[in-house]
Amino acid sequence: MRRARALTVLTTAVVLGLTPACSLVGTGDDDPTAGDAGGAGPSSTDAGGTEGATGDGSEVVLVTHESFFLPTKVERAFERQSGYDLVVRASGDAGSLTNKLVLTKDSPTGDVAFGVDNTFASRALEEGVFAPYSFETPAGVSDYAVPGDDDGALTAVDNGNVCVNVDETWFAERDLEPPASLDDLTDPAYRDLLVVPGATTSSPGLAFLLATIAEYGEDWPDYWADLMDNGAKLVDGWSDAYQTDFTQGGGSGDRPVVVSYDSSPAFTLADDGSSTTRALLDTCFQQVEYVGVLAGAENVAGAEALVRFMTGPEVQAALPESMYVFPVVEGTELPTDWARHAARPTDPYEVDPAEIATERATWLQEWTDVVTR
Repeated sequence: MRRARALTVLTTAVVLGLTPACSLVGTGDDDPTAGDAGGAGPSSTDAGGTEGATGDGSEVVLVTHESFFLPTKVERAFERQSGYDLVVRASGDAGSLTNKLVLTKDSPTGDVAFGVDNTFASRALEEGVFAPYSFETPAGVSDYAVPGDDDGALTAVDNGNVCVNVDETWFAERDLEPPASLDDLTDPAYRDLLVVPGATTSSPGLAFLLATIAEYGEDWPDYWADLMDNGAKLVDGWSDAYQTDFTQGGGSGDRPVVVSYDSSPAFTLADDGSSTTRALLDTCFQQVEYVGVLAGAENVAGAEALVRFMTGPEVQAALPESMYVFPVVEGTELPTDWARHAARPTDPYEVDPAEIATERATWLQEWTDVVTR
């Protein structure tokens, strides 16, 4: 995997919180379609679990981000199998979710949390937000484990990649070759064509920043200066970029290059079934979302049951069409359009979660200085 080169940036104890935009993908601000599944794994009974369930209507409270969504029948399956009523408390994106979990760690507002991703996982673990909980996970889940999480406090649920997407129809009509790399985005041939969600206001915007850090190391601020000089447009969130400014977003946008997801081309289909857009697979940053039992949870047994259920076949099969992310359990079947058009990078950018936790505030401040100069 490609990783950021060693950076010698001064660290700071200040943690910049992201304003609500979204986590990975889903039905919130960063949903790739905004208003955008038989799998392997344990049996339904094993996934939901019955240990500790009383069947008396006891609640298990899930704290999550605003993009969390599962079909009602899937939530009801958990309640039926576990004996607990599921209460969902959702707000903000992955960044604000993590901040809230840290601030309330001594008096948690729920039993279990979903949506902390690999860009925030180390901070949550260091702050003791989650309680250890290890179980025999289905094949594939452990491939996405957080480095250093020896106690298994966080369990991977889904993954996806933030990638630059291009409107192939727009470029074909102008007989212009689309950009193919991060370097290409600073080429004058593509001046005023790119729209990017901000790194301080959007989870995919932060992921794109991390991709550039991984690629350019200490020189990433120079890259961003060149990007801005080439007319890149910054907006608050994914929906602003994709639905408003992108030429294929359903609106009247005039920007044919956008930071979005590797799943996005599955939702821009022409009448003949082909996709009119393409994700540039050499520009992608991998994101993984986790679930974990909150330290100090009132209903530990219920929280553990929900953690197991999130890696079970009902949830894993529902993820692509409910939250627009890829399942982590091996063998989970994808929707037909995803199998055809949601091509995946083989070597996405990654940055060590521990380095992200240490440097995030500094990187965001430096990024802000560059883009607002």
